[in-house]
Amino acid sequence: MKKTFLYLSLFISLTGIHTATAQTHLQQNTTQQPNIIFFLVDDMGWQDCSVPFYHDTTAQNKKYHTPNMERLASMGVKFTQAYATCVCTPSRVSLQTGMNAARHRVTNWTAFYKDQPTDEPYQGITLPQWNYNGLSPAPEIPHTTYATPLAEILKENGYYTIHVGKSHMASYPTPGADPRNLGYDVNIAGSAVGGPKSYLGTENFGNDTKGGYTPAAIPGLEMYHGKNIFLSEALTIEAKKALDNARYLKKPFYLYMAHYAVHAQYKADDRFYQHYIDEGLSKQEAMYAALLQGMDKSLGDLMDYLKQYDMMKNTIIIFMSDNGGLSLVPPRGGEAFTHNLPLKAGKGSGYEGGIREPMMVYWPGVTKANTTNDQYLIIEDFFPTILQMAGINNYHTTQKIDGKTIVPFLKNNNLRDTTRPIIWHFPNNWQEGAQRSKQYKIVPETEGMGPYSAIRKGDWKLIYFYGLHKAELYNLKNDIGEHHNLVTQYPAKAKALIQQLTEMLKAENAQFPVDAITGQMLFPEIVNNQ
Repeated sequence: MKKTFLYLSLFISLTGIHTATAQTHLQQNTTQQPNIIFFLVDDMGWQDCSVPFYHDTTAQNKKYHTPNMERLASMGVKFTQAYATCVCTPSRVSLQTGMNAARHRVTNWTAFYKDQPTDEPYQGITLPQWNYNGLSPAPEIPHTTYATPLAEILKENGYYTIHVGKSHMASYPTPGADPRNLGYDVNIAGSAVGGPKSYLGTENFGNDTKGGYTPAAIPGLEMYHGKNIFLSEALTIEAKKALDNARYLKKPFYLYMAHYAVHAQYKADDRFYQHYIDEGLSKQEAMYAALLQGMDKSLGDLMDYLKQYDMMKNTIIIFMSDNGGLSLVPPRGGEAFTHNLPLKAGKGSGYEGGIREPMMVYWPGVTKANTTNDQYLIIEDFFPTILQMAGINNYHTTQKIDGKTIVPFLKNNNLRDTTRPIIWHFPNNWQEGAQRSKQYKIVPETEGMGPYSAIRKGDWKLIYFYGLHKAELYNLKNDIGEHHNLVTQYPAKAKALIQQLTEMLKAENAQFPVDAITGQMLFPEIVNNQ
């Protein structure tokens, strides 16, 4: 891995694209290594599409129109139990490094500027220090996790690596804030920004001046400033230009297509907005639905590009979201317009609505068309999976890999593993959820928020809330909505899971909250009154 990294200014946006001399020189990729597109959506809930990821079609599925997700589902395999973390940056770092969040310690979202922890204080608990500056490709950057990124390995093995859209893996100006320092040949609009100031070209995507760059706004798309174009569309156009260069270079490509959609702040995508208004949705609901459909059009445009240049037969497409859909519901409802039903809660939560994601894989010659797979997996699994897909079996990393390849489950859709434990570790307090809880005077843990750790093994899932010193046990096969806490009915199962959870967290060198009064470190436990 390269040892020299530049602290490149995010105030000057460079794409790094090698422009093809003429369209006639563009060639079809004829390499044996497959092309790979990882299509990541931001804050998209499990049911926020017209593709059902439950055994039944729900009201949510009927609300939204995502025909290209339907198209991808018909081409490949749909995973119904794919997991990420409850907020964005930990998922993105796990994807890029193969580490569980407990190990890499980027357990909450990172601020734009470095050295700014984003935790809300939690009464009675001292939250641990964590790597709030994010991922670093260089050692000894304070409060970062040093690791060998996925794209760096792919690049070293002949791939043309393209980053498009939201990065949000490190704070500015640490080196990890620029995707070009994480192994990407091309960076289009990726920086330390977590959420877009504006999706609209007419508003310069949040930049104060046309053609300029304002910190914490979307960088690098100056050619679209002042134009009537939506961010998702501009990113897709630029992604296709980068794919043109991969074809010109006759190299296999890895396209990390990481949309800012469907993260707030919502704006109306005029291509689809009026349709949802006409269907009777409120303005906010219609803006959100149009965001989803614009993201879906991007997926379709990329598939059309592959078809146009006869590349579908050698291109893998992976679709995923980084955390659950935003669903902060006050008492008696009335405000929320997004839901993850039948899952409980949403973004920021340890319940299923915060961590279970829509996922699909198309791997020509391997996956079977129009199939469904119920095997559970977690986002760090993509690291070894993608490398195996690329035929890269011998590689070195500075970090220990926690993810497990899912290639066997892609090759054999009937294969299942119910013995593997997967864990989540969020010893933090998510600001937005904490502030909403204060506003409506609700206990955060009723929505699965506040500092927690969790484990799933087979159909069983246990969540431990550090603030309440309370464990909750659910059988997801029988209770996908997590309505019935079974700790008292199955004490032996709860004890075994909490013991395994603690052992795994300690093995990954996780950091734990501390009791603010006694100074004692807090570990998951079953107390007598549960």
